[in-house]
Amino acid sequence: MDLVLKSLASAVIAYTAHYTSTKLYNYACVPDGIMGYLQGFITTGSPICQAGVQVISSTQLSYSSMVTMGISRLVVDFVAPTPKL
Repeated sequence: MDLVLKSLASAVIAYTAHYTSTKLYNYACVPDGIMGYLQGFITTGSPICQAGVQVISSTQLSYSSMVTMGISRLVVDFVAPTPKL
């Protein structure tokens, strides 16, 4: 059970980092509205915004890998359950 909780905590941390970085990127680099569209021409290429995109990409990959491994584990446990001793 401890392993399951640690796995869930890892997924929550990865998703929280992804969500937070996405919201910060949206706020700082490409705000909503026509002014945000125009501001994006200037800010999107900045080093801070480029770093934000890299963080978003990395956390998305990490979270999707955790979800895929979790689903794979459930399928394997269903198909070939571990015998009880």
